[in-house]
Amino acid sequence: MASTRLALEAHGSLPDLSGILGRGDAIVWGHACGEPATLIESVLAQAGSIGGLRAFAASSFSRLLSADTSADVALSSMGAIGSLRSIARAQKLSVIPCHVGQIGGMIADGTIPCDVALVQVAPNPAGAGYSYGLIGDFVPAAVAKARVVIAELSHRVPRTHSMQILPEDQIDYLVETDRPLIELARGTISDIDRSIARHAADYIGDNSILQVGIGAVPEALMQLIADRRDLGIHSGMVGDSLVDLYECGALTNATKPNDRGVSITGALIGSERLYRFADANPALLLCPSSYTHSDAVLSALPGLVSVNSAVEVDLSGQVNAEQIGESYIGGTGGQVDYVRAGARSPGGRSLIVLPSSAGDKSRIVPTLNGPVTTARSEVDVVITEYGAAELKGRSIGERARRLVEIAHPDFRETLDRAAHALIRRGY
Repeated sequence: MASTRLALEAHGSLPDLSGILGRGDAIVWGHACGEPATLIESVLAQAGSIGGLRAFAASSFSRLLSADTSADVALSSMGAIGSLRSIARAQKLSVIPCHVGQIGGMIADGTIPCDVALVQVAPNPAGAGYSYGLIGDFVPAAVAKARVVIAELSHRVPRTHSMQILPEDQIDYLVETDRPLIELARGTISDIDRSIARHAADYIGDNSILQVGIGAVPEALMQLIADRRDLGIHSGMVGDSLVDLYECGALTNATKPNDRGVSITGALIGSERLYRFADANPALLLCPSSYTHSDAVLSALPGLVSVNSAVEVDLSGQVNAEQIGESYIGGTGGQVDYVRAGARSPGGRSLIVLPSSAGDKSRIVPTLNGPVTTARSEVDVVITEYGAAELKGRSIGERARRLVEIAHPDFRETLDRAAHALIRRGY
């Protein structure tokens, strides 16, 4: 059907969704910096009167969601990222352990229910329809599944070239806004972050294709590889540092077998600088997670170097990227997909990066204190500020010895005893 512009309530603040959403509806909305903020505000404000609403929110950086504001909506997520962390602490978030690359399929087959899709869009720079703007990943799958699609159109959203365009006739209701975009500022880079980045940079040469996340270590790493040539990007998300690499001439995507000359990502998470760079720029393509995280696509990328973070790593190489004690603070995300791809790529590597300690606790541990996000059989290289431990193809005993060497000195004696216990047991 042709889209209808939503009528605003009499007080002029929020669209009235009461005649569109039904009791018990399951909603999937765009996330990270692509949250359709006005529509989410409307849901939160009207959920109590509608009743029984459920929503899947993969992450949230808008500060709209809290244990109080979302009290009338049953929230689920793939992890506790951004504002969702406080909701998880309040035990009001249902976490679904899954990979980013699985979410679109689970929406399509109804495992993650989706009656209503809320999406943020921009005009399509290539012609008719709409661009998904800042978030591609699983949003097109939600649009395809939903009974009702409500789009929030803003001319502030970058008109990104998107692998999947949203046709106008797939939008049931459209609301136009002009509110500032959600931005995520660059993190402050510490000396420890720089040390970790220096060790990681040793694995990145000319022609490498990179998968990186966001945060202080990735920012420090991008600064250190500005002298490389013909780098490529194929990543689930990118931040402002992509612009830095492009402007200094290091990022060309010239050696990719596919998508030559184009950076591939599923999400733009950064500042206005990144958004303006992305606007109508054919050198960047926003893609669904079925492409960014596809085994078939990733296996065709030579020289892929993946960089992912961890909460802790045990002496056998198991990685926990989700939980500290009872506090859920992260998520599975796309780590496993890219760890596996980087380690198997011809000439590629997979790097797990983390500080050696947090306060008075080691982050290299005898046994994990939380779930196994990435199995030890998948892990290639673990890096702290004290060096890099190459684990692929090594015995458990040898892995333990190497991990002790990059642990914080204050904890090495205790860890060494645990390592020797593993060795005595025949590992």
